[in-house]
Amino acid sequence: MTTQTAVFGGGCFWCTEAALKILKGVTRIEPGYAGGPAGAKAPSYELVCTGRTGFAEVVRVEYDPAVVSYGDLLTAFFATHDPTTLNRQGNDIGTQYRSVILYADEAQRAQAEAFIREHAGEYARPIVTEVAPLGDFFVAEEYHHNYFERNPFSGYCMAVIPPKLSKLRSKYAELVAQ
Repeated sequence: MTTQTAVFGGGCFWCTEAALKILKGVTRIEPGYAGGPAGAKAPSYELVCTGRTGFAEVVRVEYDPAVVSYGDLLTAFFATHDPTTLNRQGNDIGTQYRSVILYADEAQRAQAEAFIREHAGEYARPIVTEVAPLGDFFVAEEYHHNYFERNPFSGYCMAVIPPKLSKLRSKYAELVAQ
């Protein structure tokens, strides 16, 4: 099996990880920090939460393109966050929560930009999702990995993540693993 990688930031990485993890063909997913200045040291969660590092909370998705396409990942990503709010997802506010697609190559860049153009009319406000080259990616601290699976009854998780999963399961059932 040959896998490919995609990196997305759609607010809190706990939410994005939980949503994209249920897709067919996703073989691995890691929360982390990316989109910050080149050559920066690995930031901590506490530093990223200040909103002053330039890094966003993101997930790195390893997937099998024979099972799920990059376009399918984009569909799920846009379905599970609001791409029209600048530096914000719900109550999470700051540049670290921005909507961002960090592309690995020109094909991903072109596909992401085309997806945004094609779907812009589906939203009442303009899409503000940043599309930028993937620079350094820093894996988040271990306690952030599989956060929803390990903390399903935390108030934040209970309020925010199940609606995203329900939307994927009902609207895009063909993309979700059984």
